[in-house]
Amino acid sequence: METVIRINDAVNGFAWGTFGLSLLLGAGIICSLVSRFFQLTHVVFWMKHTFGIINGKGRIINDAGALSQRRTFFTALCATIGTGNIAGVSTAICLGGPGAVFWMWIAAFLGMMVKYCENLLGIYYRRRNSEGAWSGGPMYYLQDGIGSIKHCHRFGRALAILFCSFTVLASFGIGNMAQINKITINVQTTFLSGKDFGFYRDIGNINFGIGLVLMAAAAMIILGGFRRVSAFSEKLIPWMSAIYVAGCLLAILMNIKGIPQVFASIFRCALGPVALKGGVAGVSVQVALNTIKNGCKRGVFSNEAGLGSSVIVHSTSCVREPVQQGMWGIAEVFLDTMVICTMTALVVLNSGAIDLTTGLVKEGVNDATLVAWAFGNHFGKIGEWFVVCAITLFAFTTVLGWSYYGGKVTEYLFGVTAAKVYRMIFVMLIMFGAVMESNLAWDISDTFNGLMMIPNLIGVVALTPISVKVTLNYVERKVKGRDVEAIVSYNPDIQKEARRAIKKGAD
Repeated sequence: METVIRINDAVNGFAWGTFGLSLLLGAGIICSLVSRFFQLTHVVFWMKHTFGIINGKGRIINDAGALSQRRTFFTALCATIGTGNIAGVSTAICLGGPGAVFWMWIAAFLGMMVKYCENLLGIYYRRRNSEGAWSGGPMYYLQDGIGSIKHCHRFGRALAILFCSFTVLASFGIGNMAQINKITINVQTTFLSGKDFGFYRDIGNINFGIGLVLMAAAAMIILGGFRRVSAFSEKLIPWMSAIYVAGCLLAILMNIKGIPQVFASIFRCALGPVALKGGVAGVSVQVALNTIKNGCKRGVFSNEAGLGSSVIVHSTSCVREPVQQGMWGIAEVFLDTMVICTMTALVVLNSGAIDLTTGLVKEGVNDATLVAWAFGNHFGKIGEWFVVCAITLFAFTTVLGWSYYGGKVTEYLFGVTAAKVYRMIFVMLIMFGAVMESNLAWDISDTFNGLMMIPNLIGVVALTPISVKVTLNYVERKVKGRDVEAIVSYNPDIQKEARRAIKKGAD
């Protein structure tokens, strides 16, 4: 076990160290520059074509093998909005101080364009599987995008296989057992601790019982196929997100006078690192680096920009325009980090649990209990229950979303039948998550997340010329109103079919 921990720490340090974070932020900067900061310069346009149509055109399905824009968006959010929005934010603040929130914002701002490019490439390089449904994701733009570059065919295929392998392992870890473990611990500690359930008085038996319930619930949804997962997500995610944001707003309004001080602390700790009295310059630099690392890392953990995971579901959208689905990627990161994560951070920093001058956590509070303590400080025991229920729902929906991601990369590697076997294994592993030790599971899952990111970002950066060409083509047609031929797919047959549909106004 010690050997496993040492190996994991070494790999994690590579994936999430200077190299990994430089690749992540560098990709965000490149994608933002080449698109001329599309997320900012066209903010009204992309909001109008995402949030503005979510209850209208976003429902339209004009392809038997595809899902509506609305369903793909909420299914992607199903995996994106998770424990990272609660536990991830508290961990970032505990390890990096209030300044970590600022770097979460920076990672999200740049991540908007990373996810935009991911989704654009996902639609551009997608294809039909043997059942007539759309299949897309990083594995396809790595294989067909990078693979089309001279002398890079094998390299692109190797990157695609690496991405899929890491995604399968991450789906079992961060997408399944780690999430289930978080649910089990929170429910057992908050609602069942100290109670006598006869045969189930032993903690192991209690966790087994919780796992059995979760496995049964997940099986009914996951084994029912992707459309059942997407239908469930479409109904649950909007209400779940709205209720959590409303709870955060109420907590913030109860102590609204403290908000200016909270924002001052965020910017002061991020841009002018707190130097401990008597400390040396090296300590200040280390504090700054720690703040940046934890803010960026937890931001990605929450919104998944750069991982390439949510592209897999976005690629099933009924849209024909890659840019249209790219804009939904911007909206996804905005809602996840800029709205929900920010709300969590404001509640925590405005609760008295964090010293806004030094950035230190109050004695007796840690990253596991910080958000529950903050809500409890505002609403009492009901506040703690609210957080536990939110984590339970967020974590459970994450499990549903990742079951699809893992299934699609398994389909790429081994075929459609293997994907069905994968889903059965995925459901059975839920029981292991309920009874396992949590710390190592989270650490290893975190590592595989980072390893997923590396081949995906290599693809995103290498294919920026395609992203730029498709984006400029869309802007010329849709924004400037010029009569030019649409560029929507690398595949000549799909390109021809889509162009005809676009000319008829079917998209």
